[in-house]
Amino acid sequence: MGGWYSGWIWLLGAACCLPSLAAEPVRLRTAAQEGTEPKFIAAGKDAIVGLCIDLMRAVEQLDPGLRFVGDQSWKPLVRAYSELATGHEDVQCAVQRNPEREQRFRFIGPSLYTIEYQFLARANDNVVIRNWDDVRALGPNDGVVLINRGFAAGDILAALGGIEVDASSTNPQLNLQKLIAGRGRLYFHRGPGLQKLLERSGTADKVRILPQVMYSARLYFATSRQLDSRVVERLEKALFQLEKKGELERLMHKWD
Repeated sequence: MGGWYSGWIWLLGAACCLPSLAAEPVRLRTAAQEGTEPKFIAAGKDAIVGLCIDLMRAVEQLDPGLRFVGDQSWKPLVRAYSELATGHEDVQCAVQRNPEREQRFRFIGPSLYTIEYQFLARANDNVVIRNWDDVRALGPNDGVVLINRGFAAGDILAALGGIEVDASSTNPQLNLQKLIAGRGRLYFHRGPGLQKLLERSGTADKVRILPQVMYSARLYFATSRQLDSRVVERLEKALFQLEKKGELERLMHKWD
């Protein structure tokens, strides 16, 4: 009895000293990017929803050891990308690749979805745009193109050349108001979600989406180059699983 009891007490003591089998989740620091609907959309005072929120929750379901934090806090896009480059953030969802960004970030996994850039114009403006020469033909006084400051649209238009750009505003709502007020002839922005953007901003009767797709690009998850490679591999594995299950395509259609 005494030997059995002593052994039982020893086992209990040893169990108390063992590390917990349920390790704390890896926290992936991120932020909601301002002005990037439908990736991130304000839903009332204290909630943020959207395509990227759904993507991050889907990753967490596949790998419960990963936990995104900060996705319910807004940051300007320029700041979010700056903090990703310096390692103050770990990941950003749905980032367009270009040579400059490939030097600053690590792009991983499959492409999440494809964006298509189109022009928006005032509803009573009969302007027709079929190609970039049509834009240049409007001239510098009558052909100002509005874009969001810090977004990839600026790099696209700069590379094309010969287009008068106004990049002083930071979000779509401001640029839509400027367009309606005649402070620009066109607004260059990307879908999916353009029609829903007009509906949410109350401008669907004042602004029309021109049908011509002017540019397309794929978006990816981007991580800080300082993020542990083992964590990167886990995140990438989950993203490929979502692609294989058809979840990426389903979510894109949900928010289009």
